[in-house]
Amino acid sequence: MKKTTFARVACLALCALMLLPVLTLVSCGEKKEKVLIYSSAEDYRISHMQKRLNEEFPQYDIKVEYKSTGDHAAQLLAEGTATQADISHEMDYGYVMQMVAKGYLADVSSYDRTIYDEDLLIIEGTCYVPELRNGGAIIINTEQLAAKNLPKPTCYADLLDPQYKGLISMPSPKASGTGYMFLKSLVNEWGEDEAFAYFDALADNVLSFTSSGSGPVNALKNGEVVIGLGMTSQAVEKIKEGVPLEIVYFEEGSPYSLYAQGIIKGKEERACVKEVFDFLINTYTKENNDTFFPERIYKSGAGAVEGYPTDIKYSDMSNNTFEEKERLLAKWKH
Repeated sequence: MKKTTFARVACLALCALMLLPVLTLVSCGEKKEKVLIYSSAEDYRISHMQKRLNEEFPQYDIKVEYKSTGDHAAQLLAEGTATQADISHEMDYGYVMQMVAKGYLADVSSYDRTIYDEDLLIIEGTCYVPELRNGGAIIINTEQLAAKNLPKPTCYADLLDPQYKGLISMPSPKASGTGYMFLKSLVNEWGEDEAFAYFDALADNVLSFTSSGSGPVNALKNGEVVIGLGMTSQAVEKIKEGVPLEIVYFEEGSPYSLYAQGIIKGKEERACVKEVFDFLINTYTKENNDTFFPERIYKSGAGAVEGYPTDIKYSDMSNNTFEEKERLLAKWKH
């Protein structure tokens, strides 16, 4: 009897030891709360953001999932508050307006909005926090310009000169927010009829209207075109890589797109989501402005990145609503 009892006890003890690692893993896994963030930032910035969040919150399982601007909005607008996402990061203002109108974003009025430039406080309500201004510029491949013995353009009218035929690249406003911001800026500056007449004429010199905002800078890098209507930030990155590009601003200034961040309504009740959002607003947005996108979002000024233009004059981008965008895009022919 004693031998049998001892054998049973030994067997139970051995089983317990074998199960201990499994039970420990299960227990630890249950303790890690998950936070899902949808973001339309570029891959390199998403990687940096994921790294910073992992460093700051090792106790949480945080995933930053890339969504293109259109897919980001379409999914959240379709799923509403039932979406798996907890936080929307870097969503275009036009789509933010739709999310706010439908009541899909939580109130975030506890965050100080007085620190932001007035350009970024154009959406009614307190269900979003500004995150980024993405500016555009006229970008020139100086090597190709010299090789073709062409003059450097100094205004939009210069781009209509036949000597630039097939040497200009611009994103399609229907496919790219970058393309649309150039259209909207000239509509505001010149009036609708004159702006559309201008782009109709410019089309004769455009090699292609690209499907993405990065298209013109890539074409410039590859020497396919001499002039591109593109993003300042991408031009700066290519210049750092040694690509012979020059950033030029015409009299009308730099057109720009605005992006915001918010919490999906109902998700703000989770402490882990609130903590992560606090970090994004109070720490990470400033880090991003100082490291990658030093365009002016704060009243105190812009960040400082080596090689990035300073004291940028911005275009008039008023009345940049989703409804206005849909109306103008319906008129675009190219």
